[in-house]
Amino acid sequence: MSGRSGWLLATMFASALAAGSASAQDKPAAPAAPPAAQKPPAPAIDTLRRIRETGTMLVGVRETSVPFSFLDAQKQPQGYSVDLCLRVADAVKAELKMPKLEVKFVPVTSSNRIPALVEGKIDLECGSTTNTRDRQKDVAFAFTTFVAGIKMLARKASNVSSIEDLRGKSIVVTKGTTSEKIMKQMNNERLLKMNIIESPDHGESFKAVDDGKAIAFPMDDVLLYGLISKSKKPDDFAVVGKYLSVEPYAIMMRKDEPAFEKIVNRALIDLFQSGEIRRIYAKWFNTKDLVVPLNQYLKEAFQAPNTYPAWP
Repeated sequence: MSGRSGWLLATMFASALAAGSASAQDKPAAPAAPPAAQKPPAPAIDTLRRIRETGTMLVGVRETSVPFSFLDAQKQPQGYSVDLCLRVADAVKAELKMPKLEVKFVPVTSSNRIPALVEGKIDLECGSTTNTRDRQKDVAFAFTTFVAGIKMLARKASNVSSIEDLRGKSIVVTKGTTSEKIMKQMNNERLLKMNIIESPDHGESFKAVDDGKAIAFPMDDVLLYGLISKSKKPDDFAVVGKYLSVEPYAIMMRKDEPAFEKIVNRALIDLFQSGEIRRIYAKWFNTKDLVVPLNQYLKEAFQAPNTYPAWP
């Protein structure tokens, strides 16, 4: 079975389970309670109209998601996802015939990236965000541009090699990430009795391990390799353990904006079909500090663009 087929099968299987559960509970509903007073919904944002009117496109970026989206020594956004979003911005300029369109970068975090998008503070989020079923309820995702998997960062001297080695220990997670959710679930299901420290960003999470406050930092493997490559003593750390999930990254957009979504995805398809995506990939993932070969999931995502969510 191919990687893409396995991924799609897992997605279909999860959907079938959800449908079966709903059917089993199909009983007459109790009388509904009177609806509570609610605030009127916020007016929908028309991204393309707002861009035309303001002459500005708002791009959300991360500060420490190396090598996807981070600030360089001059505090300028750089990275694989940033490069892809700049290509999208070029496509928007061409579509709207606005060659002088300004791209304004707006820093976001794991915790506030979705509210910032929904509330119109940014038009795109260009970081290292995993496409999940839960997030699809609030936002839309463009085609997959990277596929990672959750592993653990630890000091080599700690001899951590599996989840079981974390039993009764302190670990750190970045708040608002899929790894936070997975680790809390595993902690409860396996009775691991871990002390889970929450950190605001990946840089602080790495520092917790570096300072000895946590024995491990579970996160997407490629981000962990990026953090190690930027550390003062990279040989002191390792990425360990089996994959705990498959994490497809994608540019995040607001829901229900088909015209804008079409421009974004068309720009990505052009990169995939021309082969330019591989040059951009090599720029960030085949360097003297970081070498991450294309995995099978990502090769298939470039060949057959998709928006499959993470699994499990």
